[in-house]
Amino acid sequence: MKYRFDERQLSALEALLEGESLAAKKAKLYSVTLLDPALADCMAHLAKRHAARFAQLFAFLGEKGGKADE
Repeated sequence: MKYRFDERQLSALEALLEGESLAAKKAKLYSVTLLDPALADCMAHLAKRHAARFAQLFAFLGEKGGKADE
């Protein structure tokens, strides 16, 4: 049985997805522009973690269903 999210829940999930996506993009950009190898590695690691959280949230949304029927 698929769960149906209401508008408020979908809005919250959308905000989380946008935040994780933006954080991953920024960290990836920093990882290729920083001159300090240690900081660049740290940013690359953060980018991977944010991308993984984005993927998990997206999968959760796909598994659980969609918008609630009105």
